[in-house]
Amino acid sequence: MLTGLGVATRQVRQPGDLVGLDAVVIPGGESSTMSLLAERSGLLDSLADRLGAGLPAFGTCAGAILLGREILDGRPDQRCLGVIDIAVRRNAYGRQVDSFEEPLTVVGLDSPLVGAFIRAPVIESVGPTVEVLSEIDAIDGARQPVLCRERTITVCTFHPELGDDTRLHEMFIESI
Repeated sequence: MLTGLGVATRQVRQPGDLVGLDAVVIPGGESSTMSLLAERSGLLDSLADRLGAGLPAFGTCAGAILLGREILDGRPDQRCLGVIDIAVRRNAYGRQVDSFEEPLTVVGLDSPLVGAFIRAPVIESVGPTVEVLSEIDAIDGARQPVLCRERTITVCTFHPELGDDTRLHEMFIESI
């Protein structure tokens, strides 16, 4: 998605890969495995340092889990980066077969975009300085945040890269 918007990208797997980056995207995947591998390679602490110093980040699905301050149902050895004041519950909507798409109204966009929720996490709480940019109706009828931003950190619980709508990625690029 970013390459299609003219942004030079590279994979980050080791601490040295962070050198010279203007921003980082932490994608979806299996958050406990991502945390474990990043910790073993030394990337987790290096990334935490860079994020703490203001490196912008966009976390989607598992990326939102890793960027949050608390993982409510993570593995005991799973760490998060704590750079956005949210508490996140993993796989909260159910298994793969419970995946769904939802039209989302997003602050700053003039028309809805479709969010693909695949084994998606739920943002259970947000701190006072977190902007909620989009919500959906939760099972209990309350509104559930699905897109949030705090300072230079943006997270969503869905996969914006699965469609052809580039507006969230454009918003992220503009914020850098």
